[in-house]
Amino acid sequence: MTQTSPFRSQIKIFLDGADRSAMVEMASHPMIQGFTTNPSLMKKAGVKDYRAFCKEILTQIQGKPVSFEVFADEFSEMKRQAKEIASWDIGDDNVYVKIPIMNSLGESSIPLIEELSSTGVKLNVTAIFTLQHVWNTCQALRKGVPSIVSVFAGRIADSGRDPLPLMHAAAELCSSISPQSELLWASTREAFNIVQAEMVGCKIITAPGDLIKKVSGFNRDLNDLSLDTVRTFKKDAETAAFSL
Repeated sequence: MTQTSPFRSQIKIFLDGADRSAMVEMASHPMIQGFTTNPSLMKKAGVKDYRAFCKEILTQIQGKPVSFEVFADEFSEMKRQAKEIASWDIGDDNVYVKIPIMNSLGESSIPLIEELSSTGVKLNVTAIFTLQHVWNTCQALRKGVPSIVSVFAGRIADSGRDPLPLMHAAAELCSSISPQSELLWASTREAFNIVQAEMVGCKIITAPGDLIKKVSGFNRDLNDLSLDTVRTFKKDAETAAFSL
């Protein structure tokens, strides 16, 4: 049988989640080059004290970028939260502040994004779904510090649309308008998205831990996979004591 070929990729893989133990464990993993989270993931993980959780994570994860999201809806409060989150950096210059492309009223965050970026706050602009969103974001970031442009490719696919053409065009916009910013493939749904993201020119992909673990199986011989699958069926049938 053919030997498994090691997976080689230039794309950065970020762990997406808010499980403290998993984040700390994966911090030393050579495949993981950064971390992202959001209020929904933090709620799911049972986080009660937002500030305490984030500050603790930053003492345990150093030297790799970590993105924390604001949760205010008014732009003045969003700005205040962004400034505070940015101030949590303990010298590694690794804190990115996630700002949604709009608030819950559909009002654009672009003016705030431009202001924060121009004053040195590293941003992760999130909840991006359209090429117009990408263009507006790149324009807002083009004179600022290095930042991240997060396009929710997985959710675009969930809507019945192929995200690849948009992601390819987004990569071109980022490189031409705001080359210091990195395009991120967000809401990853399957391991193959890592391959797709690199193919279209994304610099980063974010994924949950269970999906990242599947990367170790990349390039395995398909006959081996077939045999493993059949053996699993056999074992489960025996364990369940099925009979006919």
